[in-house]
Amino acid sequence: MPYARIVKPGDQVQLAKFEPSENAGLTKEEGQARLETLGKRMAELQELLFAAREHALLIVLQGRDTSGKDGAIRRILEFCNVQSTRVVGFKAPTETELAHDFLWRIHPHTPGKGDITIFNRSHYEDVLVTRVHDLVPKEVWKKRYEHINAFESLLLDSKTLIVKFYLHISLEEQEERLLAREERPEKAWKLSVGDWKEREHWGAYTEAYDEALTKCSTENAPWRLVPANRKWFRDLAIAEGIVDTLEPHAAEWAKTLEQMGREECALIEEYRAEQKK
Repeated sequence: MPYARIVKPGDQVQLAKFEPSENAGLTKEEGQARLETLGKRMAELQELLFAAREHALLIVLQGRDTSGKDGAIRRILEFCNVQSTRVVGFKAPTETELAHDFLWRIHPHTPGKGDITIFNRSHYEDVLVTRVHDLVPKEVWKKRYEHINAFESLLLDSKTLIVKFYLHISLEEQEERLLAREERPEKAWKLSVGDWKEREHWGAYTEAYDEALTKCSTENAPWRLVPANRKWFRDLAIAEGIVDTLEPHAAEWAKTLEQMGREECALIEEYRAEQKK
């Protein structure tokens, strides 16, 4: 059974019923050991992905403030070659971005074949923040679920693999993390009064996430709900999801690389033969 809950098409997500402190019966030590094993496999798979250049990988991280997106990214990057991995964060749209359709600012940042891009927040903000704070009319954001599914379908058809994680924490855990930041000078730069103000909309965000996760979980780009109260388990569930997304293509990539190797060896032999003449 996967460590994250995979939302199947047609599933009705209710985050209020999803346990954010789940640990699959593992101790922290057991979880960290399994993470190291998965991390090594992730590194092997990324090398195949990069060398074969037949697919790209888009990792989408969504979650409330303090849910651990930055920490998860740091952990992923411990196992990935940073030369072919890029992190893109999406803040409030600029005036220029607002003058275009909501996906205009997203598409240029999707990964090319062989590469990995990690979205720290994403196009889903346009059915979350915009909905909760009434930044656009309901008739506008309601249509965006269909637009998002079509956009992701386009990426999939272009051989971009997509793995999407929602990092789920409790209201109490978020408060503890916010207060902990106030007590640690090296973390104080992360503080924002906006984080506390957003807590007032906890219920509205839950409803927004419930609908987005339900309507935008498709067969080939499902959402994975990650219990994120325990940081070590969050990292384990994410690593497993990435490996599970890449693994089905490993044999295909290896076969491509084997053929490439044979072709290059033949060219080398041809070159040496010419040199001897």
